[in-house]
Parts: sequence; C-alpha cells; structure tokens
Amino acid sequence: MDESPGTRQRLSDRIEEKQQAIRAYLERARPRRNRLANVSVVGSTLAAMLTAGPALGGTAFTQSVQGMFSLDDPSVVWRVLCMGAVVLSVGAGLGTNSANSPALAEKVSAAEAANAQLEGLQVALDFGHIDTDEAVLLYKQYVSHVPFVGEVPSR
Repeated sequence: MDESPGTRQRLSDRIEEKQQAIRAYLERARPRRNRLANVSVVGSTLAAMLTAGPALGGTAFTQSVQGMFSLDDPSVVWRVLCMGAVVLSVGAGLGTNSANSPALAEKVSAAEAANAQLEGLQVALDFGHIDTDEAVLLYKQYVSHVPFVGEVPSR
C-alpha cells in the first residue's frame, strides 16, 4: 500500500470521523441508559411509598385519607393506592429491563472499547509506529465491533 503522508492523513481523517460518530452515539446512549435506571429507582420508591401507608397505618390511615378527600367509600382509597402501586411497579420493571437490556449495555461497552482502540491506533499512526497496511486492518477490525454506529454527516 501507499505509505505517502497523504494516505496516512486520509486514514487518520477517517479514524477521527469514526471517533466523532462513536462519541455522538455515546452522547445519546449513556443518558438514555441513565434515564431508564432513574425511572426504575423512582418508580420502585413511589410504589413502595403508596403501599407503606396502608401497610403501616391500616384502617386508621385509610379513614384519614378518606376524610381528607371527602370520599364516601373507604375502598376507593385502597383501589387508588393499589392501582398507583401497580402502574409504578410496572413502569419500574420496564425501566429496569430497558436500562439493563443486553443490547443497550453491550452497545455502549462496544462503542467505548472501539473508541479507545481507535484512539490508540490514531496515536500509533500519528507517530509512525505502525505502517499503513497494518493500520487499515486494525481500523477495519475495530469498527466491525460497532456496526450500529453511523457515520457523522459532513459539515
């Protein structure tokens, strides 16, 4: 392969473009993973709080809530609290499953690893510690682990 500075620069530019695409992906994926984890924690906590009142206060708790909201039937208090706890529990479960889904976690890990590998390749290429043929092979190997990361549009 051509070992000219122009060839090395084109490869270097391509590595930088892929790193930009990976960073853009990580900027979207990490917050999504964190939001889903937060939904899980908040939903679980609120569901526990909805069930704690009747569990700890018993009928005195439900009677006081019934009086506070001027409800005719004390069963309305139980039904609303139980339905709220169910909805929040389901939301928390979905948030947990989505945040911890192998697809999301594996993609984020693969993108982080590929970004680090490309950084090392970029340094080796910049300082001439690797020939262009080997660098191209390594580039192909590293980006093959992140096919879900698209290219960054040209500016």
